[in-house]
Amino acid sequence: MARKSYQEKLTELREDILYMSEVVMERLRMGLDALEQKDDELALEVIEGDGEINRMYLDLEQECIDLLALQQPVASDLRFIAASFKIITDLERIADLAVNLGEYTLDAQEDLFPDVDVQEMGELTLDMIEDAMVAYDTEDVEACRELAERDDDLDHFAERASEIVVRDLIERELDSPEEVEVLLQDVSRLLLTIRDLERVGDHAVNIAARTLYMVENDDELIY
Repeated sequence: MARKSYQEKLTELREDILYMSEVVMERLRMGLDALEQKDDELALEVIEGDGEINRMYLDLEQECIDLLALQQPVASDLRFIAASFKIITDLERIADLAVNLGEYTLDAQEDLFPDVDVQEMGELTLDMIEDAMVAYDTEDVEACRELAERDDDLDHFAERASEIVVRDLIERELDSPEEVEVLLQDVSRLLLTIRDLERVGDHAVNIAARTLYMVENDDELIY
């Protein structure tokens, strides 16, 4: 493969990964909207669209393999391809978490915890993914380090939200076993939602960590 063509392939890989990130973020937005609006049709759209993300992941995985096989990359290119492979894995897992939100929507009974702002937490995670992908595109190492610090805020948000749910559960008075069953199902769903959004933030940090490694050969955020 000619060097120019090889560089074009590297550029194409970056562009394809950025496109995948846009699709994944849109699916996460749809999952959050479905959950907020109790929209089963939108939830099903997120769930049924997971196959498209999986195919996109496999295509990009093959791009990475081809780039490694067709020409022995120099060190910086090798880090770029390796980081890109890890990043598409994180994006695919974020898409899986969006599917979870769709499934929680279908299972939800009613919103019993208005003090827990899932949408605000969702917006925080979307901002983190977007900023992580901008850092990947522009190779902004300071943005990568800043993103890792912001994850602490998301963790605190998740911890406070879980405490609200548990405290409310303890204080709530219920009159029948049926009410208890419905409440426990909704509590479980909400705690899983909080956990999954926290995991989305972790994946955003992973993307930043791989970008930092890609640019500066620095693994400080990986471990």
